[in-house]
Amino acid sequence: MNIAAQVGEIGFADTILDQGNEISRKLDMLRIEKFPPNAQKTLRQFSLAEVADYIGVSQSYLKKLHLEGKSVQPVTSSTGRRSYTAEQMNDLRKFLDREPRRRPGDKLQVLAVVNFKGGSGKTTTAAHLSQHLSLTGHRVLAIDLDPQASLTALHGIQPELDQNLSLYESLRYDDERKSIGDVIRPTNFPNLDIVPANLELQEYEYDTPLAMQSKGSNAGKMFYTRIGDALADVDDRYDVVVIDCPPQLGYLTLTALTAATSVLITVHPQMLDIMSMSQFLLMLGEILKSIEGAGVKVSLNWFRYLVTRFEPTDIPQTQMVGFMQSMFAKQMLKNPMVKSTAISDAGLTKQTLYEVERGQFTRSTYDRAMESLNAVNGEIAALVHQAWGRGQ
Repeated sequence: MNIAAQVGEIGFADTILDQGNEISRKLDMLRIEKFPPNAQKTLRQFSLAEVADYIGVSQSYLKKLHLEGKSVQPVTSSTGRRSYTAEQMNDLRKFLDREPRRRPGDKLQVLAVVNFKGGSGKTTTAAHLSQHLSLTGHRVLAIDLDPQASLTALHGIQPELDQNLSLYESLRYDDERKSIGDVIRPTNFPNLDIVPANLELQEYEYDTPLAMQSKGSNAGKMFYTRIGDALADVDDRYDVVVIDCPPQLGYLTLTALTAATSVLITVHPQMLDIMSMSQFLLMLGEILKSIEGAGVKVSLNWFRYLVTRFEPTDIPQTQMVGFMQSMFAKQMLKNPMVKSTAISDAGLTKQTLYEVERGQFTRSTYDRAMESLNAVNGEIAALVHQAWGRGQ
């Protein structure tokens, strides 16, 4: 008998499997407790001020519509406060002919959110951007391309328990490949659907080099265009696709970049993060050159750097932002994403700031975070509209 058996040691693999299952079980209990009775996320109602802002009209005009009995009728509290569901907000927008959707000839916008380093706020950015675009009337498809599935979890889906399919089903190289329409799921936001992630996505990283070996000279182009080909099946259903890429420069990220019409690079303004981003850009540039050499043109309408988790009172961070602006001011978003306890606290219950009620937080903290979010997402929405040849 070996020493491990004598002292009753448990193998590392068995231990982490047991602990992974225990975490999953506890998370599912939390989901059932948080979202009864069927463990599905719902969505709060929106105030008159929020609805007016998202639609782009004045509050007084919405009040007038209500008083005249036109369009939808909001819920009115005993104190006279009006609130609307997201579905009612869509109906109002349609009634007022203020839908910001694609017009004939407008290209589907595919926005890849990338960073080589974890912890840059990439998934938080992708989640809030997708939801903001949907709340402002765009038809949005969020694609979780990270096998860790954080974006998926934020939308109330627990991959290991819900048995959901991932984009791998539309990327795989065998005869079991499915249409992306078969793996899309609705979310609690009316204009937002999601392609969930799961660990199976990692198989694409192993399958692709094998496929390139067996397929010969055409293999490179075959894998580079795979997401673009998949999206062609649902092109008419959406205005914007937001892809949350994994924090690594593998085949999943490269396939997303070749499908993208725009790229958002998130960066935390710390020296180590800037150094990491430098290496990421050098590697990415060399790889994109080789992609173009294979006959696949990577053509973007725009790309931007987004400063995330920014603390305006932190002098070294402010210096790092100034350092970045001195080098590539034209490619930096004007608005940074400010670090906020409101966003992190909402994440504790697998929610975004757009889902939680203002009353759950100190009002100044909530308002400051929401102002930052809306400024960043509004700037990105304006870039999307510019790509379609029109203003906001």
